[in-house]
Amino acid sequence: MLDPAIEAFFEERKEGWLKKTLKASMSEDEVSQIKQKCEEVFALSQWLPNAAKRAGQISLSTHPCTFSHPSARKNKNGSVSAIIANAKAANDGFLRSGNVEVEPDALGNAAALDVYKFLTLQMYDGKTLLAHIEAETSLAKSLLTFEGMPYEQLREGFLAMSAADDSVVTSSKIKQVYFPVWTDEDDYHLLSPLTPSGLLFEMRRRIDDIRFSEQTKELRELKRKREYSEIGFKEIYGITTIGFGGTKPQNISVLNNQNAGKAHLLPSLPPVLNIRETRLPKTNFFTDVINPWHSKETFQAFHGLITLPKEKRNSDFAEYRDNRVQEYVDYIIVMMWKIRRILEQEKVVLPVNIAKYQQIWLFPDTEEQRNNMEDWLEILIPEIARQFIAGYKAVNGKKALFLGNDEFNFIKDLVAKNKELLR
Repeated sequence: MLDPAIEAFFEERKEGWLKKTLKASMSEDEVSQIKQKCEEVFALSQWLPNAAKRAGQISLSTHPCTFSHPSARKNKNGSVSAIIANAKAANDGFLRSGNVEVEPDALGNAAALDVYKFLTLQMYDGKTLLAHIEAETSLAKSLLTFEGMPYEQLREGFLAMSAADDSVVTSSKIKQVYFPVWTDEDDYHLLSPLTPSGLLFEMRRRIDDIRFSEQTKELRELKRKREYSEIGFKEIYGITTIGFGGTKPQNISVLNNQNAGKAHLLPSLPPVLNIRETRLPKTNFFTDVINPWHSKETFQAFHGLITLPKEKRNSDFAEYRDNRVQEYVDYIIVMMWKIRRILEQEKVVLPVNIAKYQQIWLFPDTEEQRNNMEDWLEILIPEIARQFIAGYKAVNGKKALFLGNDEFNFIKDLVAKNKELLR
């Protein structure tokens, strides 16, 4: 008794053959003769030997060369080697052959696709008929054993579809990559990048399941009607559909023909990164965030003022000098607000290694302490004055004048006028 899948296969083939052959104008005798001929054509003793001879016209491949060029399979060196990648699965984070379970594709003579369909039928145990023939199971032996054709000859004929070819043949129609290697025997390896069609069409299947499943259609309709739903649905944007084979997808591969020659491409673009102009403090606001060279003009102008001879200083000198200090304090306040805004964002990790007074000054959850306490300001204000003097020395180098305690206290008093703005 044949497996139900095999019986269904032949019934379908008979039905298609009769539909194409029978004409409405035929008499009952002619119809009867056609049906009898159909039974003869698809009798196992007739069809199996013919199919075994044609099986070699189809080759199983995980990476068909015809996706690179429809005419790539044949060249002056013979047929391009059919690649079957037996990659092992590994939790390495890559979408690659071996990490996704897909059936191998097949390429070759489109007229022999019926043989491929026959050999890839799933039997009662979930295995393909080809797997049964390879393992020489009782099912395979009972199917291929009959008078007129030796069992081994039939078996070898069908196994030609999955037979490995020891020769390695590529084609000029496939992209060639000369990959340099440094060994005693070789200068380079010749690589031929090929399309993993199983992965390609498995991705299409999964994308279509997400986009066009019955549940997604229902949820999309609820959204259109603006009706509430407890569950949502996914959308995938930026999909490009690519075609292989034009009007003859069967000339590319079996999987390509089954998918009407259409596959989906997801956008392969680098991530869009937002440049963060402001660095977050890790240990110290003034050393990690503040760059004295951003205030270069301020420090140079301050140096120019304090090095003026006394006889050249007019009534506006003090105002100009103090304004340079205020420019620096304004820069500190601007950076303070930038850091506060960044630290208010949800996924930002607060820099807990900075000094306690800086935490009170910058952290979003210390606003009450900031407004009601003064001790942190008593540390911050002198620190800003010290940073001003350090920045002045860094920018002006050897030309910088020595600023002692009197100058420090003077600058500190100017900074203190901004106490409320620093909260």
